[in-house]
Amino acid sequence: MIKANMTASSPPENDDNTLFMEAVRGVRKLKQDTISPHRSPVKVKAMRTAERKDRAEAHPFSDLYEPWLDQDGPTRFRAGDTSAFELKRLRRGDYVPELFLDLHGLTQEEAKQELSALLLAAQRNNVNCVSVMHGHGKHILKQRLPMWLAQHPQVLAFHQATREWGGNAALLVLLKTER
Repeated sequence: MIKANMTASSPPENDDNTLFMEAVRGVRKLKQDTISPHRSPVKVKAMRTAERKDRAEAHPFSDLYEPWLDQDGPTRFRAGDTSAFELKRLRRGDYVPELFLDLHGLTQEEAKQELSALLLAAQRNNVNCVSVMHGHGKHILKQRLPMWLAQHPQVLAFHQATREWGGNAALLVLLKTER
């Protein structure tokens, strides 16, 4: 009698399975819409290479190119066909920047894209002076930004900004215009 009572009060072991099967009845398997686990490593590597190439074509800046920049004093540069007087005018703050770009908190790749977009916008709007703030931080963007700017054909000169426009945390950039 005790055995009969125990079996009647305790549920059979397959009851949990039965309840689960009833709960998921009518549910169908989702089709995977992301990367297939069966994709070959060669295809994945080719896709990553193509993505890097697309990102590289998005901006004209190379990390391998290192122009000669005078290390003494503030950061400055002038293209070979630009007069030294224009660089002096930039240093004095005679040019007022019309567009501003703040690169604080961006990665190098994001900063390149933003800088490229700024230079393109300046060219479209015939802007001859822009301010690019790189900040203090770990000096990574401060070191890279002059190298990128020196490569761009639209850049005539750049100089560390005056205190009014960001001081040693920014650069004033003089650009070619079609005026």
